[in-house]
Amino acid sequence: MQPATPSIVPGFARPTTPILEARELAKSYPLGETVVDALRGVSLTVDEGEFVALMGPSGSGKSTLLQLLGGLDRPTSGVVVLEGQVVSDLSDDQVTRLRRDRTGFVFQSFNLIPLLDVTENVALPFTIAGQDPSKGDIATRIGEAIELVDLTAKAHHKPDQLSVGEQQRVAVARALVTRPALLFADEPTGNLDYTSGTEILDALWRSCVERHQTIVLVTHDSKAAAYADRVLVIGDGRIRETIHLGRRASHDATPLIARLAQLGL
Repeated sequence: MQPATPSIVPGFARPTTPILEARELAKSYPLGETVVDALRGVSLTVDEGEFVALMGPSGSGKSTLLQLLGGLDRPTSGVVVLEGQVVSDLSDDQVTRLRRDRTGFVFQSFNLIPLLDVTENVALPFTIAGQDPSKGDIATRIGEAIELVDLTAKAHHKPDQLSVGEQQRVAVARALVTRPALLFADEPTGNLDYTSGTEILDALWRSCVERHQTIVLVTHDSKAAAYADRVLVIGDGRIRETIHLGRRASHDATPLIARLAQLGL
C-alpha cells in the first residue's frame, strides 16, 4: 500500500534554475596501500528555496558530499556549480570568499564563544568582518535571526545560561544572520534530545518557508529528513534513491519511513 499523500503547503513552486549542482562527483582517500572511494560519481541539483536532505548511515558518504558541495573540500573528479560558478575553477582564496559570502554552516558542535552573549555570538560574522553589529540594518538582521529561533527573551544570556538545544539554536541564528544563499547543516540534531532536535528542525523549516532559504541537511534520522521537500538516500558513495515528499505543513515521518521500507532501506 502506498503511503497517504501529505498535505502540501500552498504557494511553493520549484524554480527551473538550480542554485547548486554536482556533476559526477567522486572523492577518494588513500588508506595505507589502498584507496577508499568515499563518493562514486554523484550528480544532483538543488533549487533555490528548496529543502533537501541527504540521508544515510554512518560511512555512506553523505558528510563527504556536503563538504564538497559547501566548498570545504575539493573532489577527486567532477564539479560543483554554485550560483553558476564552477567552484573547482576558483582559487583557494576565491572559494573561501564564496563560502563566507554565500553559504552558512551548522554542525553538531556549536562553537559558541563562552564570554559572548547570544546577541554577540550571532553578530560574530559581522564583527569579524569589521562591521558594527549594533547599528542599522545589521542590528535589525541580528534581532530577526534571534527571533526566528525563539531566543529573543534570552538575547543577553551567555552560553552557560542556555540549554544544549538553545545553544544549537544560537548557532543556527549565527549561520542565518548573513542571509546566505545556501545553508548546509551537518547532523545539527545529532547531539540533542527529541524536543531540542525538533526545535532546531522547526527553526530551519521556518527559515525555508518564511525566508525562502535554501537548505541542504545531512542526517541519518528519518524524522529529521521528513522536514525536507526531497530526500536523497546515500549509500556506498552513491545516490541510491530520490524520495519526493513535497513542501508539507506536517512533518510526519510515516510516509518517508514507509517508502524506505518499500525500498528495503
